[in-house]
Amino acid sequence: MQIGIQDGLLYQKHRFVKGDILIEDGRIRRIGPGLPEGIRVFCAQGLRVVPGFFDLHTHGAAGVDVNAARAEDLERVCRAFASHGTTGWLASILTDSREQTLRCIGEYRRWKTLPHRGARLEGLHLEGPFLSPQYRGAMPETFLRRGDPALLREYQEAAGGDIRYLTVAPETEGVQELIPTARRLGIQVAVGHTGADYDTARQAFLRGARAATHMGNAMRLWHQREPAVFGAVLEEASVYAELICDGRHLHPGTVRLIVQNKGPGHILAVTDSIMAAGLPDGQYRLGVNDVTLEKGDARITGTDIRAGSVLSMDEALRNLMAFSHLTLEEALPALTENPARLLGLSDQIGFLEEGRRANLTFLDAKNHVVRTMADGEWLEGDDRDREDEK
Repeated sequence: MQIGIQDGLLYQKHRFVKGDILIEDGRIRRIGPGLPEGIRVFCAQGLRVVPGFFDLHTHGAAGVDVNAARAEDLERVCRAFASHGTTGWLASILTDSREQTLRCIGEYRRWKTLPHRGARLEGLHLEGPFLSPQYRGAMPETFLRRGDPALLREYQEAAGGDIRYLTVAPETEGVQELIPTARRLGIQVAVGHTGADYDTARQAFLRGARAATHMGNAMRLWHQREPAVFGAVLEEASVYAELICDGRHLHPGTVRLIVQNKGPGHILAVTDSIMAAGLPDGQYRLGVNDVTLEKGDARITGTDIRAGSVLSMDEALRNLMAFSHLTLEEALPALTENPARLLGLSDQIGFLEEGRRANLTFLDAKNHVVRTMADGEWLEGDDRDREDEK
């Protein structure tokens, strides 16, 4: 099946150029002026056509918590994300028991057998269990453990090799040795929920860790005489920094500091969203935790511990631009090509280039999402009848 995208402002090589896209069998076959006669055409005049957003750190949305989700629930999250421009995501499993983690992995495997009409779930992110008790945040302390290569191999085998991302605390016993093991298993490693000092963090990067989970949150912060893990992340040019741009997890000035230091090529816009995303204030869950959402701020019930966010990726884009003063062209890699590169998926997604999967997000002049497409299909919630499609 062929689909044409006509007269869009196409995001290529960090700038917008007017052009057409020919899509065939779910992939971008040709970019350039002119489309074949007789095919279905969507007129994108006045819209910016960008690679679909990718959220590599989220625990759910639309009333679904990843740790408790069935396969059908995961598909519900996929459809909720589609309306916010997200075409791909990783399901982040909060630290839990071995049995529950394996159950989550099993439901992900079952999701792969379902028909999909939403954002594509591209794999799993394990946030733990190899984390620091002192900086555990919402992680249940009873399930934290030392680095365990056998357990990680068991999880990766159960996932069919689809665990793509792992958050660890590099000061935890056995974790430094676990990092290269994870890399050999095809898993990218981030440091997070950590009290690591500067030297320990640097050692983790030398061993292969490549990112920092929710930078500035649940980690030891910079001091002029002890830069700690925060300083090590800022210094190491090759390390990516996740940013939760909801105005609560990071002050706009902190966002600017990180962006100015890392540059647009090494920041990752994430939501760290929970099941309450898209829903009103009330009582929710995050893994084993009860969560209270009040005025859009999610916290472990009865504490001051923040429990993820209710952020969406399109809002994250607009906030990143507002906080950092980046242009749209400069900010987009944080939601598209940077996560694709980190996860080794850049030959498939993250770019508007011939041969890539046709994962597209259409933005209006105010950077609000108009339509979303994944693998050449209009995503559910966005396949409305339109006068400009013929």
